Amino acid sequence: MGMCLPCLGGAADDVVVTPDPETRRRQLAEAAEKRQKERFSSVLAARRAAKAARAHTEALRTQKQLKRKRRNKRRWKNRQ
Repeated sequence: MGMCLPCLGGAADDVVVTPDPETRRRQLAEAAEKRQKERFSSVLAARRAAKAARAHTEALRTQKQLKRKRRNKRRWKNRQ
């Protein structure tokens, strides 16, 4: 039995000290606020990306329409 006592001597170092309730509440509130900011910034980034994708798609659509018009003009010139 005396052999186990030296092993328990280091057990005091392994104990995790929990903060008082007020500190813990503040930490939780800060963590929640941080998560909320990250979520909001990711939503904004997604909106910006979607807007950029729509603008790119619109530019491609406009280019295709102009190309079609040019092609049609050439066809009409060739007919005459």
